[in-house]
Amino acid sequence: MKLHSLALFAALVYAANGMADTQTFSIDNSHSFANWEIRHVVAHTSGTFHDIKGKVLLDTANLAKSSVEATISVYSLNSSHLRRDVHLLTDEFLDARDYPEMKFASTGVSPVSAERGLMTGQLTLHGVTKPVTLEYQILGVAADPWGGMRAGFKATTRINRADFGITKYAVNGPVGNEVEINLLIEGIQLGADGQPLVVKKAVEEKPKAIAYPMPAVALPAPVVQPASSAQPATPVVQPATAVQPAPAIQPATTAQPAPAAPAAEKKDSVEDQLKKKLKGLLK
Repeated sequence: MKLHSLALFAALVYAANGMADTQTFSIDNSHSFANWEIRHVVAHTSGTFHDIKGKVLLDTANLAKSSVEATISVYSLNSSHLRRDVHLLTDEFLDARDYPEMKFASTGVSPVSAERGLMTGQLTLHGVTKPVTLEYQILGVAADPWGGMRAGFKATTRINRADFGITKYAVNGPVGNEVEINLLIEGIQLGADGQPLVVKKAVEEKPKAIAYPMPAVALPAPVVQPASSAQPATPVVQPATAVQPAPAIQPATTAQPAPAAPAAEKKDSVEDQLKKKLKGLLK
């Protein structure tokens, strides 16, 4: 489906609400990812950084005036292999102890259409700042189910890690030098007060009681007992039974307390495991 242009969106939504052309979106780090891919021997290995914070200023009237600032936590690295993650965070590669964050600040936007273009900026990684160029795409802007507005962005670029001082195995080694980067960003629009914009009040869903019909169960018919024969008027005398001696009273035993159930072991999250492993490695 063809994406709506930002000009059309501005006419239908922003103009109707009397808003300015420049909109600010806060990066939602629960729905944003900095994915990377690099050669390993002859195959490729991929991973992500999932802790991204920052803002996107989107000028719908003049995209060239838009800008981006973002900070990524290096410790949010995840390549789906804990030992590899720990290794990459040591001083042989990312050196997270000394450089726990990477940053990007745009310096220019060159749109080629309402949705696509090039963005230049300064990337700071491993203590080194270098210019980079990204191909960006505006995926769209739309209302979310909670009464706010969201925007989606995608950007790609390539860097040489050796340019940023990460040189382990970079020359003729099993790990490639070129890193492909694919950014998937979701932004929450902010109002003039810096808080998430509320376009309309979210509809509150009331809990519903769901009754499941039970199958009808046939009850068994009552059993009719046969009438008993008449008992003789004179009772039959039973012979007396010998009196049994009272049983000896045993001393009461002390009740032993039940053994306490072992406490459930709390499992660490992946980030907690990384921090524990790095605690000794990075001292």
